[in-house]
Amino acid sequence: MKILLVSLGCDKNLVDSEVMLGILADKGYTFTDDETEAEIAVVNTCCFINDAKEESINAILEMAELKKSGQIKALIVTGCLAQRYQDEIRKEIEEVDAIIGTGAIDKIAEAVEEAVDGNGTAGKDGEAPARGKGRKYLAPLNGKTAGNRKRIVTTGGYFAYLKIAEGCDKNCTYCVIPKVRGPYRSIPMEELVAEAETLAKEGVKELILVAQETTLYGKDLYGEKKLPALLEKLCGIEGLCWLRILYCYPEEITDELIQVMKKESKICHYLDMPVQHGSDRILKRMGRRTDSCEIRGIVKKLRENIPDICLRTTLITGFPGETEEDFEELLDFVDEMEFERLGVFTYSMEEDTPAASMPHQLDEDIKEERRNAVMELQQEIAYEAAEKMIGKMLTVMIEGKVAGEDVYVARTYKDAPNVDGYLFINTDRQLMSGEFVQVRVTGSHEYDLIGEMCDELTK
Repeated sequence: MKILLVSLGCDKNLVDSEVMLGILADKGYTFTDDETEAEIAVVNTCCFINDAKEESINAILEMAELKKSGQIKALIVTGCLAQRYQDEIRKEIEEVDAIIGTGAIDKIAEAVEEAVDGNGTAGKDGEAPARGKGRKYLAPLNGKTAGNRKRIVTTGGYFAYLKIAEGCDKNCTYCVIPKVRGPYRSIPMEELVAEAETLAKEGVKELILVAQETTLYGKDLYGEKKLPALLEKLCGIEGLCWLRILYCYPEEITDELIQVMKKESKICHYLDMPVQHGSDRILKRMGRRTDSCEIRGIVKKLRENIPDICLRTTLITGFPGETEEDFEELLDFVDEMEFERLGVFTYSMEEDTPAASMPHQLDEDIKEERRNAVMELQQEIAYEAAEKMIGKMLTVMIEGKVAGEDVYVARTYKDAPNVDGYLFINTDRQLMSGEFVQVRVTGSHEYDLIGEMCDELTK
């Protein structure tokens, strides 16, 4: 039977989707991106902010209509929305056959089989499962997290995400992740290395380390932070060319991590370091562990030790109680820091979080206005940074070719997939996706660069 799997949300969710595809493939299922061919639909959901929640609900409802019409035989809902709103989904969307929590994705084949059969044993709560009644497959949120599970990589094959931990202990006041993903649990290092070796043998050249927070890796298993040690082991894997680190909390970035990044040539000089705000008063209300002075200190240390480092961050505008003075502090902070990459979210009120009950909630138009102001400032910073790149030689990874043109799309070490910019190369040379080549930057356009091929190819 053919399965359509809709994966929504973050790259960590994507890894879960790829693991579920691997489990289902082992059971003989095939896959399609065409809903008219699908016999079973799986929607892996997100509920991090309201927009993600709405997208997930709409995807479930769209698949529910296909079930009503008889086009698909089974509908399974997984992921964060499924974990958080399992009872509401079960009650309101009767077409859903099974609900799989974030810690129970290994139950996907069982859920699909029972949904298709319309049979099965009694649920944990004693109810007899029935098609369309949303049988629940749940697991404790503090359970062991495994690595080295068979995956079907969906990113094109040349880069892949390596999820090194699950859950989070930070408990920022605006965030629901600890409630839907549980506490921080690192995946054993030997399992991660084995998984990375498998991915490299399958052709993956860029490995992107992800977790709710990568910098805390190993503290729960080994009693100390072990991200530097993990990186050193991954750098020894034949076939891997780039390692990229996302989601580093500033207070957990150690001197040891910085030195490993300097020493190991495979590690991209790139860090995603979400700081969320530049006002100490708002940072405190957010429950963050650093103030603006400490953030300035770690940025300075990173740039002094790794002069060509590219720092990406994310910010939130319109947090409850954010005054004009707080927002001006944020603008000054962005102007001073000159982050090479920056994204902005407007504050999203999430139920069951401390921030949702805080006084002085701001109107949506104010949140948007402030977000736009930050992005306008960042566009100026990004434009100046791109201009400084002209004339530089860079090793880039080919992503693909523009249809009908002698133009290739590539990424530099400064560009993570799907969130940063691209470099466009005009050449009549035949290049392959995943190939590394050397280019000279000749121009820029907004967030993207333009380059020309150098004589020799690399790697």
